[in-house]
Amino acid sequence: MPPPTLELADIFRRHGPAYRQTHDLPLHQHRLMQAIEACRTPALGGVVEWCDQCQYTHIQYRSCRNRHCPKCQGLARAHWLQQRRAELLPIEYFHVVFTLPEAIAAIAFYNKTIVYDLLFRTTAQTLLSIAADPKRLGVETGFFAVLHSWGQNLHFHPHLHCVVPGGGLSPRQERWVHARPRFLLPVRVLSARFRHLFLEALEQAYAAGQLQFFGDLAGLSDPAAFARYLAPLKNSPWVVYAKAPLGGPQQVLEYLGRYTHRVAISNQRLRSFEDGQVTFEWKDYRDAQRKHMTVSADEFIRRFLLHALPPGLQRIRYYGFLANCHRAARLEVCRRLLATATSILLPRLTDYRDFYRQLTGISLRLCPCCGQGILIRLALPGPLPWLVNTS
Repeated sequence: MPPPTLELADIFRRHGPAYRQTHDLPLHQHRLMQAIEACRTPALGGVVEWCDQCQYTHIQYRSCRNRHCPKCQGLARAHWLQQRRAELLPIEYFHVVFTLPEAIAAIAFYNKTIVYDLLFRTTAQTLLSIAADPKRLGVETGFFAVLHSWGQNLHFHPHLHCVVPGGGLSPRQERWVHARPRFLLPVRVLSARFRHLFLEALEQAYAAGQLQFFGDLAGLSDPAAFARYLAPLKNSPWVVYAKAPLGGPQQVLEYLGRYTHRVAISNQRLRSFEDGQVTFEWKDYRDAQRKHMTVSADEFIRRFLLHALPPGLQRIRYYGFLANCHRAARLEVCRRLLATATSILLPRLTDYRDFYRQLTGISLRLCPCCGQGILIRLALPGPLPWLVNTS
């Protein structure tokens, strides 16, 4: 794929300073914008690469490594996949999506840390409890969940992508129980349990004074108004969607790379930035057509910053037998019961240039000029301290 002619960083550099002057942004959003603006520029330092054959020389500037930067996610994804390589089992995997209703998303807009944590916790409780139900699978499952907060048009749309194995450990861990072919758990049951658990947890957070309300929702500070606001949600269906099985481990790896390290918009979707207007491509899922949308630069930046994660919030979390506290031991049991060795789907890589070659097939060690020489690297001065922030 050819490099994009327009990047998010270009929009931030040209319009970001004016936007920051006219908007009262929290510190982490200031740092996010400045990191993306400085990414792969002299501000972050870099290395000089010199060919030992033809003496070709060029400068490679450092990346910002911010988790919201479109240019920094390819290698971050490769590192994450490398860590996951030994956790995949030779079974089918399912992709299950849990989506918050629009009315709850409005509350999440002003309470991201609290509501995102509730979304993770109640989704995990839903999957773990129903999988363990003897009337269903009756197993201990293990899965991870990835938070996305955007739709294709950059509006606020919080939802979790969960990758769940087709089966799990029996209660005594003496055997692996397989799910039925191409079927994991009933989505109506998942939806009802998710709705009940989430609303219960949200009401508890409200009673503890953990929620804040502003703008059109300011009236929800009154308990009676809050109860009336939630009442219709207790009987309406909540969207839980289970996609078709992903296939075996290799297919899962390829699939995961498209979801785990996405940002709100990639550089490839940007089309133009002229006269203060940004045009980007989006997919309308109502008719499956790709369309173009044009908004002001102010509106584009506002929509992008809607999806800035609160500092310290983990957007990928692990549950069940993949929980950090006992992952290694549980996976060893799973592999023994499935009679499989540790996965060798990916080689162990330590240098980012090796990851890049794995992703693209292009070697960053060979001279791009003569194609024969090896690039020797000499360090330039490091980044400015105020810009070092990976959020």
